Amino acid sequence: MRISPKLVLATLNRHKFEEFQDILKVYPEIQLTPVRRMIRNPEKLEKAEQFSSYIENATAKARIANLGCHYPALADDSGLEVEALGGRPGVHTYRYAPPQPKLSQDEANIQLLLKELKTAPQRRARFVCTLALVVEGVLIQATGTLEGTIAEAPRGQDGFGYDPVFIPQGQDKTLAEMSAEEKNRISHRAMAVHDLMKNIKSLGLVLAKP
Repeated sequence: MRISPKLVLATLNRHKFEEFQDILKVYPEIQLTPVRRMIRNPEKLEKAEQFSSYIENATAKARIANLGCHYPALADDSGLEVEALGGRPGVHTYRYAPPQPKLSQDEANIQLLLKELKTAPQRRARFVCTLALVVEGVLIQATGTLEGTIAEAPRGQDGFGYDPVFIPQGQDKTLAEMSAEEKNRISHRAMAVHDLMKNIKSLGLVLAKP
């Protein structure tokens, strides 16, 4: 079965869109499109993440985008799971810290994380990305992970979110010290995208114009 190669990415996060664009370069048949261009009131996506699991949050966003434009819609929900914190912040990764007037949300999150890990015996963590693709009423799921540790202080200027304090397993640099090309070879989002493409193929679906 052929489905449209135009995938609408259900995110309002510019950094995330650019990251998915880079990852999907190895799949040139895909035409990734910002949700803002495709649906009315894309701000609805900001209220969609109210569930207790990554897949529920991702599916909710993908369904909003798909219903709004009827093109295949892709959404992710990603989280940082820290072993010493019992898996927190998890699905609350983005809004982990209360808003701080003089800090961005990313800075406030990192500040709180480092404070909570100050006396932790170990700093193992992992990033998780769950993808939901809604097409022709069908939900296709995929998941990717990236194991690593939390640095004692932020390092690096690139990336976003917790990238300045996350050191991937087997590396000595944080994600924020890596080039986009280095990061996108190993990231949880890259692993989830590759898993998704395998799942699409296994269902007999082909991303191509009818």
